[in-house]
Amino acid sequence: MKVADIMRTDVKTVDLDATVGDAIATLADVHVSALPVTDARGQIVGVLSTTDILGALSETTDPDVREQLFDQPVRDVMTPRSRVIAPEADVLTAAKDMLALEVHRLFVEDRGRLVGVISQTDIVAAVATARI
Repeated sequence: MKVADIMRTDVKTVDLDATVGDAIATLADVHVSALPVTDARGQIVGVLSTTDILGALSETTDPDVREQLFDQPVRDVMTPRSRVIAPEADVLTAAKDMLALEVHRLFVEDRGRLVGVISQTDIVAAVATARI
């Protein structure tokens, strides 16, 4: 089975210059734990996850500094170099990559263009429904 067979294609992105507050609102709206971060050309330049946000929040106990985090650009908090995979890659390869890289998802790119996302949950769901 190929990544394209089970990936989700309705991927919401966040701009590099968006505020962390806007990104948090998007995460909550679309019920995901991470967003690919894109530049002005639409290329993936990183990922902003709930772990990144919680890490930034935990660096201080000062409420004013925490409040300022929401106005910071995503670029200041994101993890650079998002992990990607091709849609024609095997799902087993995606699973192995996620385990080796210690990530919960891989963004799917076709010729440098974002076309989807595959997560550990997607793979487990495919196994549970005997699709794999």
